Amino acid sequence: MTPTMLRQLWSLVETTQANLLLKLDDASLIQWLVKQFNQERSLNACEEHVVSDYLRSKLSLIRDLAQERY
Repeated sequence: MTPTMLRQLWSLVETTQANLLLKLDDASLIQWLVKQFNQERSLNACEEHVVSDYLRSKLSLIRDLAQERY
Protein backbone atom coordinates (compact mmCIF):
# COMPACT_ATOMS: atom_id res chain seq x y z
CA MET A 1 0.00 0.00 0.00
CA THR A 2 1.38 3.37 -0.98
CA PRO A 3 1.74 6.28 1.45
CA THR A 4 -0.93 8.14 -0.53
CA MET A 5 -3.34 5.23 -0.13
CA LEU A 6 -2.62 5.12 3.60
CA ARG A 7 -3.32 8.83 3.98
CA GLN A 8 -6.55 8.54 2.01
CA LEU A 9 -7.66 5.50 3.98
CA TRP A 10 -7.07 7.19 7.35
CA SER A 11 -8.77 10.31 6.07
CA LEU A 12 -11.81 8.16 5.29
CA VAL A 13 -11.72 6.71 8.81
CA GLU A 14 -11.45 10.18 10.34
CA THR A 15 -14.34 11.61 8.31
CA THR A 16 -16.68 8.66 8.89
CA GLN A 17 -19.22 9.22 11.64
CA ALA A 18 -17.96 7.71 14.88
CA ASN A 19 -21.26 6.00 15.66
CA LEU A 20 -21.09 4.10 12.35
CA LEU A 21 -17.55 2.92 13.09
CA LEU A 22 -18.65 1.74 16.53
CA LYS A 23 -21.95 0.07 15.68
CA LEU A 24 -20.80 -2.23 12.86
CA ASP A 25 -19.31 -5.63 13.66
CA ASP A 26 -15.74 -6.26 12.52
CA ALA A 27 -16.54 -7.90 9.18
CA SER A 28 -19.18 -5.32 8.29
CA LEU A 29 -16.90 -2.43 9.24
CA ILE A 30 -14.08 -3.72 7.06
CA GLN A 31 -16.47 -4.37 4.18
CA TRP A 32 -18.01 -0.89 4.48
CA LEU A 33 -14.64 0.89 4.63
CA VAL A 34 -13.27 -1.09 1.67
CA LYS A 35 -16.41 -0.27 -0.34
CA GLN A 36 -16.14 3.44 0.44
CA PHE A 37 -12.42 3.46 -0.30
CA ASN A 38 -13.00 1.57 -3.54
CA GLN A 39 -15.43 4.26 -4.68
CA GLU A 40 -12.67 6.85 -4.24
CA ARG A 41 -9.79 4.87 -5.76
CA SER A 42 -11.21 2.09 -8.01
CA LEU A 43 -9.18 -0.65 -6.37
CA ASN A 44 -8.31 -3.86 -8.15
CA ALA A 45 -8.88 -7.21 -6.41
CA CYS A 46 -5.32 -7.39 -5.06
CA GLU A 47 -5.52 -3.87 -3.63
CA GLU A 48 -8.90 -4.65 -2.03
CA HIS A 49 -7.35 -7.65 -0.32
CA VAL A 50 -4.38 -5.62 0.94
CA VAL A 51 -6.65 -2.83 2.24
CA SER A 52 -8.95 -5.36 3.90
CA ASP A 53 -6.03 -7.09 5.65
CA TYR A 54 -4.61 -3.75 6.75
CA LEU A 55 -7.95 -2.62 8.17
CA ARG A 56 -8.35 -5.93 9.99
CA SER A 57 -5.00 -5.36 11.68
CA LYS A 58 -6.03 -1.82 12.73
CA LEU A 59 -9.59 -2.46 13.95
CA SER A 60 -8.86 -1.76 17.59
CA LEU A 61 -7.14 1.53 16.70
CA ILE A 62 -10.04 2.53 14.43
CA ARG A 63 -12.54 1.81 17.20
CA ASP A 64 -10.42 3.64 19.80
CA LEU A 65 -10.23 6.72 17.59
CA ALA A 66 -13.98 6.56 16.94
CA GLN A 67 -14.68 6.21 20.66
CA GLU A 68 -12.68 9.37 21.37
CA ARG A 69 -14.83 11.29 18.88
CA TYR A 70 -18.16 9.80 20.04
